Amino acid sequence: MKVTKKQYITDDEGNKVAVILPIKKYEKMLEDLEMKEDVALYDKAKKRKQSFVDAEDAFQEIEEKRQK
Repeated sequence: MKVTKKQYITDDEGNKVAVILPIKKYEKMLEDLEMKEDVALYDKAKKRKQSFVDAEDAFQEIEEKRQK
């Protein structure tokens, strides 16, 4: 990962309260975070016990529920 120069916003006492990032770096961080969340959800779903239904049966069940 490329290191970028850090810029901080500070309060009156000199405490760091925010950081300024180049927009491309910020967008990359958001993209990486979303990917990490997707992987975590995938891993969680993969651990669950799952059963599969034939597509024709699923469509028939959906249609029956719609008609009620």
